[in-house]
Amino acid sequence: MIQTVDLCKSFGNLVIFKNINITVQKGECVAVIGPSGTGKSVLFRTIAMLEKPDSGQVFINGTDITRKDININKVREKLGMVYQGFHLFSHLNVIDNITLAPIKVSIMKKQEAQKKAMELLSMVGLTEKASAFPHQLSGGQQQRVAIARSLAMDPDIILFDEPTSALDPSMTGEVLAIIRKLARSGLTMMISTHEMSFAQDVANRVLYIDEKGVYEQGTAHEIFQNPQREKTRMFIRKLKVFSYSITSRGFDMVAMNVQIELFCQKYNIDSRKINHIQLVLEELILEVSGEAEGKQQLKIDFTIEHSEEKGEILITFCYEGEFQNPFEHEEEGDNLGMVLITGVAKNFSHKYEDGRNTININI
Repeated sequence: MIQTVDLCKSFGNLVIFKNINITVQKGECVAVIGPSGTGKSVLFRTIAMLEKPDSGQVFINGTDITRKDININKVREKLGMVYQGFHLFSHLNVIDNITLAPIKVSIMKKQEAQKKAMELLSMVGLTEKASAFPHQLSGGQQQRVAIARSLAMDPDIILFDEPTSALDPSMTGEVLAIIRKLARSGLTMMISTHEMSFAQDVANRVLYIDEKGVYEQGTAHEIFQNPQREKTRMFIRKLKVFSYSITSRGFDMVAMNVQIELFCQKYNIDSRKINHIQLVLEELILEVSGEAEGKQQLKIDFTIEHSEEKGEILITFCYEGEFQNPFEHEEEGDNLGMVLITGVAKNFSHKYEDGRNTININI
């Protein structure tokens, strides 16, 4: 139904995306997620040829719609789009907004179009608003009318470009309920959204957009439950990350602890967890720097990941050199530092690979 081949788009020197290759099969619901500003809306507008690509191709139902001889208006009769900002015609009432396109392109007579419009308004729960004008509707009602308008042309495909981003939270549910119903009906759809639970519920596949392309893709379960790449994992789990590197034994531990405390306070991490984080890192640094003394240059990198969604802390502590597992003899109780760490950690692990030790500790 939809295929893009090496699709590229930029505005001047600003590259929005490059070499995008996507395939959407008939009946699929594909969710497109990613941080703001990564080009999701531009991608949708380029697929609909509202933006001209710099290079590459877009195929709709097997037809290359980037060809110069294509009648793009004919293509759009079967390719609907619902926008962030509704884009209803302010001078037309609801029913005229819905019937305008099918009457104008002569696929329906006025009476037939009005009958179809009332059926669609019934589906979106707005039959009583048929004569109302857009300014008389709430944001959620306007978006439901926009969905009905898109369906009036009996499209094969609908692109939903962040359909709830302009809505108050109280109005989001009514729009998502309509889209969920359409997804279950088997309509082919692409949905750009920041509503993660909704995307997980309705999508057959999920594309994570970042770094000017499709950074990771998979089934909804794969992306939301077991993302493989770092940026996807950070986005899905709402991770906030603090990174720090140590290259000298004479580094300023007090300054490090101040930076850690500021990071934690920014994200409302409680003082008890802050103390545990600092304890773990101080003991690990002392252990590793003591073992490495006189042998090699000190090289330590660590990150603190805070999951806003789960309220969890993950410390990843990496150091180069020979195999060195501080927890190897922890059960003997001889190393007080490691005993203190295991006392505050939910779990911990160590691995050694390519001359690099990595310790993961959950707090």
